[in-house]
Amino acid sequence: MASLLAKSNRFLLRPSEIPNSLCSLSFFRLISSIHELDDFTPPSPSSPPSQSLVKSICSLVCHTYLRQTHVTLSPHRVNLDLDANSLTHEQAITVVASLASEAGSMVALCFFHWSLGFEKFRHFMRLYLVTADSLIANGNLEKAHEVMRCMLRNFSEIGRLSEAVGMVMDMQNQGLSPSVITLNCVLEIAIESGLIEYAENVFDEMSVRGVRPDSTSFKLMVIGCFRDGKIQEADRWLNGMIQRGFVPDNATCTLILSALCENGLVNRAIWYFRKMVDLGLKPNLINFTSLIDGLCKKGSIKQGFEMLEEMVGVGWKPNVYTHTALIDGLCKRGWTERAFRLFLKLVRSDCYKPNVHTYTSMIGGYCKEDKLNRAEMLFGRMKEQGLVPNVNTYTTLIDGHCKAGNFDRAYELMSLMGGEGFSPNIYTYNAVVDSLCKKSRASEAYELLNKAFSCGLEADGVTYTILIQEQCKQSDIKQALAFFCRMNKTGFEADMRLNNILIAAFCRQKKMKESEKLFGYVVSLGLVPTKETYTSMISGYCKEGDIDLALKYFNNMKRHGCVPDSFTYGSLISGLCKKSMVDEACKLYEAMIDKGLSPSEVTRVTLAYEYCKRNDSANAMMLLEPLDKRLWIRTVRTLVRKLCSEKKVGVAALFYQKLLEKDGSSLDRVTLAAFTTACSESGKNNLVTDLTERVSRGVG
Repeated sequence: MASLLAKSNRFLLRPSEIPNSLCSLSFFRLISSIHELDDFTPPSPSSPPSQSLVKSICSLVCHTYLRQTHVTLSPHRVNLDLDANSLTHEQAITVVASLASEAGSMVALCFFHWSLGFEKFRHFMRLYLVTADSLIANGNLEKAHEVMRCMLRNFSEIGRLSEAVGMVMDMQNQGLSPSVITLNCVLEIAIESGLIEYAENVFDEMSVRGVRPDSTSFKLMVIGCFRDGKIQEADRWLNGMIQRGFVPDNATCTLILSALCENGLVNRAIWYFRKMVDLGLKPNLINFTSLIDGLCKKGSIKQGFEMLEEMVGVGWKPNVYTHTALIDGLCKRGWTERAFRLFLKLVRSDCYKPNVHTYTSMIGGYCKEDKLNRAEMLFGRMKEQGLVPNVNTYTTLIDGHCKAGNFDRAYELMSLMGGEGFSPNIYTYNAVVDSLCKKSRASEAYELLNKAFSCGLEADGVTYTILIQEQCKQSDIKQALAFFCRMNKTGFEADMRLNNILIAAFCRQKKMKESEKLFGYVVSLGLVPTKETYTSMISGYCKEGDIDLALKYFNNMKRHGCVPDSFTYGSLISGLCKKSMVDEACKLYEAMIDKGLSPSEVTRVTLAYEYCKRNDSANAMMLLEPLDKRLWIRTVRTLVRKLCSEKKVGVAALFYQKLLEKDGSSLDRVTLAAFTTACSESGKNNLVTDLTERVSRGVG
């Protein structure tokens, strides 16, 4: 026993007294710091630990170990009849070292795990180090690694993971080189704690230490990055994993596919899926369902059904979740009847029945098509089946009624939610508030929001978007910006759609300096301006008469991959016409036609009118000639009325004549009244006399 005490007491000596053969200087430096961190004062030579007490404890541990059935024995289950408070830290490490030397590693581990059940020992680092060192001396490196992993987990609880990792690395000087399992444990703990960068550093350290990362190492990094929202980083780790031929398990595969699909990277998810299958993964029902759900959410319904066929082809039968994904996708595309046929298939199935999510998807589909009677029928049916509608079900139905203007039923449903044991959430309120604002009932919407806030709910990004949009509609930019600032302070980032709303509001009010600042701010945040952003800016500059800046933004659209549409072209053509740049406007009009875009009636009339102002009715007629008869008649009617309003009666008479030649019955009474009034006011009643009889025959 004396030799055992001597062995254990080497961890009680001052660093300067420890032989160089035992450990490195860096190891001693850490040991010394741990002395201070554990608030432990080494005993003086005159008061060594009681050898008799240590013997008694060792005897008790051995007796307890032998008494238990070896089949069920686990180091975690040992129950010692011993008062931990009466045991000092030094006695504990002495007992561990003694048991390891005399009774073997498993008996020592019994005491070790028992002691960890008490707070005073759980975070006493030298207990782990002595235990590991004793197991190393026994040649039991596997159990020594287990002890170090236990230390890592327990010390991470109190924010001392880095310190514990340092000790794991320094144990290499004691003969315990870091293993891939132990370092994977570090990665797992770091990732669970959200320390992605620290995990990356540890991963890099593995190669330096001669430890080769395995499939689990890469898997942990992939999972960590996905959970942290670092999609590009996750993609890099995943690509590295695949290149090394590592195959994720089915659970990891599902996580990868779901994360990629949720971020809109469905094609990337399918590519990885194919790669993993090539490497030997045998996809299960959940893997296939994840992909089908991603495809359906993207709107690729055909591909979703093709994936379903592939799944069935390898022997998997779709379950209720697979069917629900397909039903939800069909409903979102507006193919509700096809979705309902699939829904009935589930209803008639002996294996699977529609769940709450299935019913909610179908209810949403019918609400989208304004078939509220069918939605209500399904709502009642699910209750008859014993299914309790959840908040999402109620919100979906409430949203449908609000969009149809049935606010009384929406409020009734909100009241019913309380009877089911839950209350409307912010999404429910957003649905009602949004519809109220669109129905010009903003004051009622604000009252409802105040009620939501009084119930403890807080505004989310959608709430702020609704409020900002409403203020912009009312031309109250100041209040809109106040909501915008509050939204940012609350931690919600405005997306491009919301920024577009604000930019458009600035442009409508000809506040182009403010819109330009916001445009620059959006780009600096990494958001990508859209076609709508550019169209607002171009329209705003055209209204201000700054055609050069309008053209600059028009030419810059390609930088962000934006393709101008008929509204973009129309805004610029209108701006050019205001500057009497008719030739440039005509070239843009022709370019627009060449791209297959159809000019709006406003654009057609605007350009034709500019030609008429220049007394060039021939070019105006040529401009409108390619239009089909219906569009031509509608455009010329509008042009005649506009010319009449500007007292350009002579040109109006020419187009009036063309209308009669095209179709005598094409003149409406509004156009006729505008023409006769303009002629009368201009003193050109002779133009009316010749046409009145023919017009009367055509109209009357």
